[in-house]
Amino acid sequence: MAKLFIVPTPIGNLEDITLRALRVLKEVDLILAEDTRTSGKLLQHYGIDTPMQSHHMHNEHKTVAGIVKRLQAGAALALISDAGTPAISDPGFLLTRACLEHGIDVECLPGATAFVPALVNSGLPNDRFVFEGFLPVKKGRQTRLKTLAGEARTMVFYESPHKLIKTLTQFADYFGSDRIISISRELSKIHEETQRGTITEVLQHYTDKPPKGEIVIVVAGKK
Repeated sequence: MAKLFIVPTPIGNLEDITLRALRVLKEVDLILAEDTRTSGKLLQHYGIDTPMQSHHMHNEHKTVAGIVKRLQAGAALALISDAGTPAISDPGFLLTRACLEHGIDVECLPGATAFVPALVNSGLPNDRFVFEGFLPVKKGRQTRLKTLAGEARTMVFYESPHKLIKTLTQFADYFGSDRIISISRELSKIHEETQRGTITEVLQHYTDKPPKGEIVIVVAGKK
């Protein structure tokens, strides 16, 4: 039966994958992987020998049509990213939309994604929140920050280690240096940590101790 399965993979700890996800990865005809080398380690760990094909942000516009044709021919495919749930700040949206436009069944399995544990760990209100993912690198960045300065809901961002200081400095400028934030780093991994406090306090911490690894920033909304 032709179907595209969206399969979340662990964000760090290899044990954080569901039994259903493992079964689907074994049963499909092909796995579309963001980086076949990274995903190969996961598949090898669980003894999965399903063929893989590269599908990432640099080639997804070119490969979508061919993948859709393969699904229309009756294949069952799984889409995975390097870590977490595909399409959440990762490739996946374009293929999902194309499949639905062509009447191909799409099923997203529940599973790991970094912003959920970071949001819960923060201790900030999570009954209503807004997920921003990565801020624009250049064009539109200041405009976006100006808009978010008045956001009353808790805000969630992804950021890379080498851009964290710059981003926190901008947060202090646009949100106020006393705004409460929480930064979760290396979630589910050996060196996992969460730092909470004002933007000034957390900025000082990471100025003294440059961060490494994947980072999720949770920012309190405007009171």
